[in-house]
Amino acid sequence: MSTLVSPELEAQAIAWRRHLHAHPELSFQEHETSAFLFELLGGVDGLELERPTETSLVATLHTGRPGKTLALRADIDALPIQEETGLEFASKNQGVMHACGHDGHTAMLLATLNALHERRDELTGEIRFIFQHAEELGPGGACELVAAGVMEGVDLVVGAHLFSLDPLGKVGVLPGPHTAASDVFGIEIRGKGGHGAAPHKSIDPVTAAAQVISGLQHVVSRVVDPIERAVVSVTMIRGGTADNIIPESVQMRGTVRTFSPEVRTAVRETMERFAQGIAEAHGCTSSFEYEEGYDSCVNDHAAAALVEAAVREELGDEAFFVPPPIMGGEDFSAYLNVTPGAFFIVGAGGEDHYPHHHPRFDWDENAMRNGIAVFVRLALDYLK
Repeated sequence: MSTLVSPELEAQAIAWRRHLHAHPELSFQEHETSAFLFELLGGVDGLELERPTETSLVATLHTGRPGKTLALRADIDALPIQEETGLEFASKNQGVMHACGHDGHTAMLLATLNALHERRDELTGEIRFIFQHAEELGPGGACELVAAGVMEGVDLVVGAHLFSLDPLGKVGVLPGPHTAASDVFGIEIRGKGGHGAAPHKSIDPVTAAAQVISGLQHVVSRVVDPIERAVVSVTMIRGGTADNIIPESVQMRGTVRTFSPEVRTAVRETMERFAQGIAEAHGCTSSFEYEEGYDSCVNDHAAAALVEAAVREELGDEAFFVPPPIMGGEDFSAYLNVTPGAFFIVGAGGEDHYPHHHPRFDWDENAMRNGIAVFVRLALDYLK
């Protein structure tokens, strides 16, 4: 067990987490959360605070000695979910819940700041602690902070994510692509409405839409290289007003997940071509919308090695694992697009836990000790 995290600091991290969990705020609305952080850190000696956006906070620890600049990031926003955990510290805000562990990320970064502030005489350079707003809602807070200059002069950026379905005690990092690019699309098929008993006098957009949905399933299986990874999911479909009326149009929406920029482009172009071609074959017309979301998080190999070394040193060789790529999106990619870095996983439960974004989502608070220890050890090694 790491000696970098005292029992007192761990208890404080748990208290911070529970306060944050009880007072969640949605993306771009984190006014009370950022004010709480500002008040908590306002009196810390040698710490410079700035508000790059209305609901974010960056705290910079200056050591007074020349050296590299390390950035550590936590996301602070919550989700539009009604909590059903029954916890004593459950959300007090109706319809809003920390259902993705961001309360724990924030508490871990606060504790890391506390630990490194106490040992600042051992450090060189500076550390920027980024408490980022709006990870859960595009275009995301990370790109706003990059645009505000938060990454200027940063040599390395590191972030972490608690995972409720990974075993407690395990911490891992995957060199290279880790999370997928997360895009959304919309397709409308327009025909000619009429009576359901006389389809020959109409142009049915429903049957055309059904063929489009079926055709989109071939994009991954027949267009994408089998060695690559991609997902195309139609998740919404709307059309029609009555059981005996053929509607004028049908709308569908969904998501696309890819890792390679080349595959991302190929999937988009193929989807549009399929939709247009199938619609025209049915005598319909189509429109296609595609919005690129977060890019893939691509971990720098050297940065991933630093995380691995910190895990092995503080938690032991048996604690380290190499997680698989995940198709979920993460706006930490905005930082990795401009600065080398790594995004690592902290196991916080196991298979008996509920998944992220579930109304009964929860995780083991003992996991925070491991995340804090890795952050602190990495900073001590990198800025020694």
